[in-house]
Amino acid sequence: MRKINLTRNTLETQITLELNLDECKTSVINTGVGFFDHMLTLFARHSGCTLNLTCIGDLQVDSHHTVEDCGILLGRALGELLQDKRGLNRYGDAFVPMDESLAHSAIDLSGRSFLVFNAPLPKTTIGNFEVEMAEEFFRALAYNAQLTLHIRLIHGSNIHHILEAIFKATARALKQAVFCTP
Repeated sequence: MRKINLTRNTLETQITLELNLDECKTSVINTGVGFFDHMLTLFARHSGCTLNLTCIGDLQVDSHHTVEDCGILLGRALGELLQDKRGLNRYGDAFVPMDESLAHSAIDLSGRSFLVFNAPLPKTTIGNFEVEMAEEFFRALAYNAQLTLHIRLIHGSNIHHILEAIFKATARALKQAVFCTP
């Protein structure tokens, strides 16, 4: 089983994470940022993993540290679990429609950290989630997992649908990449 438990404690956040890449059970996510919890729950479900994550962050400031630090820790977890790439597909990509929105994500478990985020997003909030933090989350994830990640918004107008399509497409691409081939 590819399973790991990690913690991250900084001046801004205290995070505990449990990730199981080989089992898809109900994930429990609690970051204090409702929309982000929703996106991480969908990410876990669509990547075929179980993710339990709790974060206590400095939300009185904003969601920046919470979202970025969760990306850092999830990226580290993936990086540690996928160090030995033998038998993995390595590559994955997915197109995901969400009503009027369409997103594409492609992943290479290359060991080289890179993010291309081609999804112009408005500077707005959904609940207490600053929309621009989506890019910061994926940057932290890619750099700490040491993977190459390309995210492209093809079209969309509803920001909730756009972000949901992006998170689901990335999760489905990851599911393909981490799949073990005989």
